[in-house]
Amino acid sequence: MRDLRLTRRMSQAQLAGHDLSDSYISLIESGKRTPTPAVLKLLAERLGCTPEYLSEGIEPEQRAHVEVRARHCELALLGGDALGALEGFDEVIAADDNPELTLRARWGRAAALERLGRTGEAIAEFEELRELAERDAGRTSWLPSVIALTRCYHAVGDLGQAVALGERALERLTGLGLTSGSDLAEVARVLLLAYLDRGDTVRAQALTRHMPDETDITVDHRRASERALAEGALGDAIYLADQALVTASARSRSAAQARLRVAGARALIHGDETDNRRALDLLMSAAPELSGDEATACVIESARALIRLGRLDEAVSTVRHTLDGMPRQDFGPIMAQAQLVLAQAHLAQSGREAALTILRATAVRLERLPASRLTASLSRELGDLFDAAGDGASATAAYRRALESVGLRPTRQDAQAFADH
Repeated sequence: MRDLRLTRRMSQAQLAGHDLSDSYISLIESGKRTPTPAVLKLLAERLGCTPEYLSEGIEPEQRAHVEVRARHCELALLGGDALGALEGFDEVIAADDNPELTLRARWGRAAALERLGRTGEAIAEFEELRELAERDAGRTSWLPSVIALTRCYHAVGDLGQAVALGERALERLTGLGLTSGSDLAEVARVLLLAYLDRGDTVRAQALTRHMPDETDITVDHRRASERALAEGALGDAIYLADQALVTASARSRSAAQARLRVAGARALIHGDETDNRRALDLLMSAAPELSGDEATACVIESARALIRLGRLDEAVSTVRHTLDGMPRQDFGPIMAQAQLVLAQAHLAQSGREAALTILRATAVRLERLPASRLTASLSRELGDLFDAAGDGASATAAYRRALESVGLRPTRQDAQAFADH
């Protein structure tokens, strides 16, 4: 505030105006008084700046620019440009006095030093970060810095420190109930290497027998976060909740890409042999990323592609395996789709009677589902298959059901036309 006032060639009395006293301005400038938000706004107007600049020393746009710069540095580090990231983090630290952003940049700087092989410098940075975290455990977790230090001390050959810190981190992670995740895997990996380097095969083997399991990482981290919160360890609770969000976000991105592959495959299935081979590849790559009805739908589409490719036995086996895993009492659109594809495969195998048995059973159960665009689509497909199997009456009934499912009812003339067909 003093710098701005002098730049504007204003005295303390001029800045105070009729609302404040010059002595109050003096106390603010000397750091002995903190202005209220209303006074801060008034002073900012007279000095031609924003209240944020007076309170934080940086304009909002400049702060946003620095925050974006910090994120770009993190991306550079992830992309392998550790030197560029290091230089950028130094700029962020010099340009901003926001504690949270500075802490984030300091962490990035330490990680960049480690990537550059300047491990001794990285250790010094991580040790300072660990000290800060342990002093303020209510806001920050010491886990990430200790895990990084375990790795760095092992890299420089200080096996005693690596083992001590690694065992501390492992005890904390398992104590919170974690059985999976990158942190647990990294600690276990470095500890194994340190034990082997020390010739301690007994501990190495014992740790190997209790290797982290691959479970639902997001749920695992969330539960660990809840346990830390119940203990009052807010720093650990926040850190673990953030880890859960990261894994959930990654899973969401993977699932979104998988859904896109399934949609693309559905378009290709109507093409030639090359298109269907490509569709099958897309569906096989998508399947591991999906669950529930989406995973089942992916399998059903794979069976469709197999039918188009003439791999009929595989198609039948695939659909039957899917149906065997579905409770019979839970008949819904997904089960209907599976049965229709199975009937289609039987028809392609010249198994007309087997196909008609499936189609008639499906028609009865499909009648019980609520009318919707989906049931209309299923009824239309059912009609096509009945028609292909030579059962015109059942095909007509299925087509009528399709129309009714979207709110259309045939007139008498339409009904007669259906019957004649």
